[in-house]
Amino acid sequence: MENYFNSFKLFLILISMFSCTVFVVGKECTNVPTQLSSHSLRYQLLSSKNESWRQEMFSHYPLTPTDDSAWSNLFPRKILKEEEKMNWEMMYRSLKGPDGFKKGNNFLKEVSLHDVRLNSHSFHFRAQQTNLEYLLMLDVDSLVWSFRKTANLSTPGKPYGGWEDPTVELRGHFVGHYLSATAQMWASTHNDTLHEKMSAVVSALEDCQKEMGTGYLSAFPSELFDRFESIKPVWAPYYTIHKILAGLLDQYTLANNNEALRMMIWMVEYFSNRVQSVIAKYSIERHWKSLNEETGGMNDVLYSLYSITAASLSGFHANTHIPIVIGAQMRYEVTGDPLYKAIGTYFMDVVNSSHTYATGGTSVDEFWSDPKRLASSLKRENEESCTTYNMLKVSRNLFRWTKEVAYADFYERALTNGMLSIQRGTDPGVMIYMLPLGHGESKARSYHGWGTKFQSFWCCYGTGIESFSKLGDSIYFEEEGDIPGLYVIQYIASSLKWKSGGFVLNQKVEPVASWNPYLKVTFTLSAIEKAGLLSTLNLRLPSWTYSKGLKATLNTDDLPLPAPGNFLSISRKWGPDDKLILQMPMGLRTEAVQDDRPEYASVQAILYGPYLLAGLTSGDWEIKRGRRNSLSDWITPVPSTYSSQLVSVSQASEGKEFILTNSNSSLTMEKLPEAGTDLSLHATFRLISKEVNSSRLSSFADYIGKSVMLEPIDLPGKLVVHNGPDNNLGLTNAEVASEEDNKSSLFRVVEGLDLKDGTVSLESERQKGCFIFSGATLGEGMKVQLKCESASKDSNFIEAASFSFRKGFGEYHPISFIAKGANRNFLMMPLLSLRDEAYSVYFNFRCCI
Repeated sequence: MENYFNSFKLFLILISMFSCTVFVVGKECTNVPTQLSSHSLRYQLLSSKNESWRQEMFSHYPLTPTDDSAWSNLFPRKILKEEEKMNWEMMYRSLKGPDGFKKGNNFLKEVSLHDVRLNSHSFHFRAQQTNLEYLLMLDVDSLVWSFRKTANLSTPGKPYGGWEDPTVELRGHFVGHYLSATAQMWASTHNDTLHEKMSAVVSALEDCQKEMGTGYLSAFPSELFDRFESIKPVWAPYYTIHKILAGLLDQYTLANNNEALRMMIWMVEYFSNRVQSVIAKYSIERHWKSLNEETGGMNDVLYSLYSITAASLSGFHANTHIPIVIGAQMRYEVTGDPLYKAIGTYFMDVVNSSHTYATGGTSVDEFWSDPKRLASSLKRENEESCTTYNMLKVSRNLFRWTKEVAYADFYERALTNGMLSIQRGTDPGVMIYMLPLGHGESKARSYHGWGTKFQSFWCCYGTGIESFSKLGDSIYFEEEGDIPGLYVIQYIASSLKWKSGGFVLNQKVEPVASWNPYLKVTFTLSAIEKAGLLSTLNLRLPSWTYSKGLKATLNTDDLPLPAPGNFLSISRKWGPDDKLILQMPMGLRTEAVQDDRPEYASVQAILYGPYLLAGLTSGDWEIKRGRRNSLSDWITPVPSTYSSQLVSVSQASEGKEFILTNSNSSLTMEKLPEAGTDLSLHATFRLISKEVNSSRLSSFADYIGKSVMLEPIDLPGKLVVHNGPDNNLGLTNAEVASEEDNKSSLFRVVEGLDLKDGTVSLESERQKGCFIFSGATLGEGMKVQLKCESASKDSNFIEAASFSFRKGFGEYHPISFIAKGANRNFLMMPLLSLRDEAYSVYFNFRCCI
């Protein structure tokens, strides 16, 4: 018992040593920013062979000194002598009971991931399954290779590359994230193969820790901590230790792995001793100075283990400080100290009002920029994914404390537009570091671009695999009491086994579409175990919905509703025949960038309910607003029938196939595109029939004999037009086109001149006998013309004027709109749906149409 108590005391010391939070005088606290705070730059620097550049950058180490006098007023200089121990009164008061702070006991309780299952037809489930595929791909021996090397154990297999390479100082951080992600994923799916793999990783790490025999566990030697404590250049070793500790904690709490708990306690003892030694040898100011190197969320994980602020943020490294705030929030929950509640609340207010983009994300080049000056920061390197992951934690905690809808709204926005946007479709293990927000940018063409399965392992890969493993998290929260309550804050198709309520709640969410402006959610109950139990359902009415059209029906009765931004609370004895339907109107709205300079008031984003819309464009960002200021004047939904009209026009020659493509307003033949790229959009057209309602045409063969126009999917309102025989095809703006241009945009679909099955030819309605023609020699980049048929019916002409219709390479998302621009119209789709396409999320709004 005495040994345990001594370990506990060391543990409390270690918590406080990592609990420094940026608040009022916070710039003297931790991580005074320099370029070296950037993970991207640090990796680039350490990988560089330019020794002079390395020396120049590291000459800025140590970072700006902390204010010794400020900390001297708060802490004595030594802690080891009995009479000079630091004042832990605040911590101990909370342990003593009535004399200490009163711990919050009315927080909402998180429901276990074990009790939530995502609906297999939902987008969230597909994202979860894509991540599960990736977690199962990763090899145990490769993951722990550097840990075994550090422990002088045999190293079978090959190490991974990227930030997990054996030469990289941050190696091991992803393994910590992997432990968290697999624990969360196993709780969400109970996949047996994954359970075996994650247990094998824990066992391998336990072997390494036992072999070293001190409690130390890392993929790099302890010499990095010697450098850290000596204020010498080193890449954030405590950041990695935090990830390992957090991963072991999740393995214990979610997967019941008792070895993981023992490993954590031994690690904490080791680092408690290290911290005490530094303070005893030097001073506490020296310890705080060393914390200028990023330490992750050490205080967060330590408070979590114990429980089984920004006056100006400009220039600070965002993802260093957000985890510190999360730790401060945990301190409030553990001790009840109201100061730390205020820190979390104030921090969220500052970030959300001055440093947040329409995605819900924050940061540029990993740092915060000038508050309310974000128009100047829109570029490729916005919104580090790690910051979104951590801000979700901050808002989640605040919601549990306050039950305020605003925090749940933030969570929905940041999850939907920030987090769900970082996967590349259903490609497992392909994610991004930053989310570009500049004009005409692309996820694929950012500085880091798309990562790879086995050679990236950035910090954002670690938080990414966690985020997609716990998509069932934060949908439901429960309130304990005589009448149990359940809060539903996210509308994600899923089921919850609610033990306190005694039933399984099934949530069905109908797919959202632009042409049907409602989010409709149906709740049904099954597996009633506590018949006759009174309980309360609390349903979030988001701030983005409207009172007009808002409707809730319980069985056959319409319910009275509060205004949006509140909870609809229903208390009753629920039964298996109960059916609750919630219908929430969705609408378009604009949101100005957080910039208080008058010249940037016109820079705005467009949202539809919780979805941020991105306009497909390579750089043009001028929107033409209507005079009546009604959004319906200049932005309209894409009808559902348009999807069946999308076509790609291909042609084969000598075993090669090429595709008709809109390339910078000229029409060329190009190689077949990959889905999700700009080229896939440029090679997709909408067939517009003037003679019959296109919705009645069930196949492309039905177009034969019909007159059509070709509209590029990414240039709505423009039409393919010919300029007479032997001239290249081009594009015209349908709204302002002359009568002659309109005639030149009409083509009759006829059976292919080559008489092959399934081919078609496109004959000009204005000039009979003249057809769209690809060229005598088919090849990439060949410009397409209008060519007239000769009397000799040349075989080259016949082949070059015969095409095949195939399903369009590009497609409309169900949530698609067309916005009128000053120079062109924009196809708008949710940012989360894009892969490699060029887009803009902020537009310059001009008056008027």
